[in-house]
Order: sequence, then C-alpha cells, then structure tokens
Amino acid sequence: MARTIRLNLAQEQELAAIGKALSSDWRIRILRLCSRQKMSIADMAKELRIPPSSCAMHVKILVDAGLLDRDTLQGSRGNAQLCYRNADRIDIRLMEMVERADNIVSVEMPIGAYTDCEVHATCGIANEAGIIGMDDKEENFFLPEHLTAQIAWTSSGYLEYTFPNRLLSLPFKCRPKQVMVSMEICSETAGYKEDWKSDLTLFLNGRDCGTYRSMGDYGARRGKNNPISWVSGRTQYGKLAIFEVNERGSFVGGVRVGDTTIEDLHLMDAHRILLRIGNKPDAKYVGGLNLFGRQFGDYSQDIIMNLVYEETMHRS
Repeated sequence: MARTIRLNLAQEQELAAIGKALSSDWRIRILRLCSRQKMSIADMAKELRIPPSSCAMHVKILVDAGLLDRDTLQGSRGNAQLCYRNADRIDIRLMEMVERADNIVSVEMPIGAYTDCEVHATCGIANEAGIIGMDDKEENFFLPEHLTAQIAWTSSGYLEYTFPNRLLSLPFKCRPKQVMVSMEICSETAGYKEDWKSDLTLFLNGRDCGTYRSMGDYGARRGKNNPISWVSGRTQYGKLAIFEVNERGSFVGGVRVGDTTIEDLHLMDAHRILLRIGNKPDAKYVGGLNLFGRQFGDYSQDIIMNLVYEETMHRS
C-alpha cells in the first residue's frame, strides 16, 4: 500500500485533520469503498445514496488529511477524477515530545544489512522469494544474498547493525538529545508458539538500553505484509517495539526501564552507531528472536533509528 502516516503531538494541524476526517461515518464508508478500487465521486455518491456535492465535500476532507488522493482520467466526455486510498496505517506517537520536531535525522536499516551476528538453530533468513540458503544453517547468514533478507530469526544470540551517524553530516554543530529505535520483533521457536516468552535487549554502542519482553512467537494468522512464498505454519508477524534513550534514562514502550542516558552513548565520538538486538545469555527468557522487514509481518518498516538533536553553532 501507499504509505504509513506517522504523527506526534507536536503536529497539531495534521492530527486535527486526521481526527476530523475520521469523525464521520460517511467518510469512513468512502475510505472503505476506495480501499477496494479507484472510484469517481459520482460512483461513490451513487453507492452511498448521497448527493454528489456532499460526497465531494467528504472527499476533500479526506484528501486534505492525506487519507485519499486523486488521479485524473481523460475521457471522450472530459476529465474524471478517480479517488483512491493513500495510506494503509496511521501511527500516532503519544510519548514525550521534542521541542522542535524538525530537528530529527532518521535512518531506516534493512533487516538483511546486519554487520555481525550470533545465531543458533532454529535460525534462518528469507526474502520475498523464499528462504535464503536452507533452514537452520548458521553459515547462510554470511551468504552475499543476506543483504536482501526481509526476515531473520534465531533461537538465541543477536543481530548487530552499523548505522551511519548522520549528526556528523549536519552543516552545524549539534548536541544529541534523544535516540529512538523502532522494530517489529517477536520470539522464535520451531514452527510457532503463541505463548513463548523472550527477553530481547537493545544495545547501542555497547550500552544496555532496555529489554523488551516478547510474549510469543506469533503464527496463528498470516502477517499483513507477508509474500505468497511465505507458507502458513511458520512465524507470521511480530509486535512493534519502541526503544528510547534521552537525558533522563532509557525507555521501552514509554516506560522508564534503565539509567542509560543519551550522554552514555557517546554518539558524537564516532561516525557510526552500533545497534545490537537479541537475548543476553543470562536473560530470564532466552526465547529467540524474529526480526521483520517491510515486506514481512504487520508493519511496513525496517529498523528505524531517529536521532533528535539541538543545534549549538555552525561548523567552521
């Protein structure tokens, strides 16, 4: 589908537009119609049994909110506008706001772009075409094709990624205030098991930034984004885990879980940021890891790292 709309509490006008767009039963019905196929205002009005002028008003509100878009179709009797749904998901962040929402640099890292790993059977990687190599072969994680992986799994261990430190590319000196990481993850066992806990810890530059407890290896239904090649009976989707480190400590899902602060990460000391996700050897639940990319699971994203900063002075 087209895209995910991501909002936070600093985006008051956008939030108000989304709220207005979804506050009408008629507009929700229009979204349903446009989810199936592109439709003209005349056809929608006929389907809903409302005046075309009323339908046009509802469509304008949905377009203004970014939920619908329009294509112009040229015909023998003139031009017609066909409406279609422009987003498949809305994520509204209700966690701590930053002073200036534009002071963010973001990197989305593909699942297969890991630079180090420790994996143990059951383990594997796959892309939209299918399994890369074979199941439960640790050496397959080092095949050149691993860069195309859209899902990776291991019964214990970790995956590590090297992110570029884009703060050092800014044309001015700055001070990092917050780092936010989001990823779709779940536990890992043979097949799947809905009740299978796993304590998954995020490390940034070697510092423990909090543990997310996955409650299961989810496979009872298909993931919303899974390709046809991905058969049932395997892990299908995960949950969106959100980690955050700021000046007050480290947070998981908005809950403070540790004392690691943004200063402890020493972000400005290197051109790269190391991110590791997996089970600590002494974790209470060593239940493995599934990590989903944008073409698998329920969320159309890879691993997203947002760095929030404040400008201090221009570089000389």
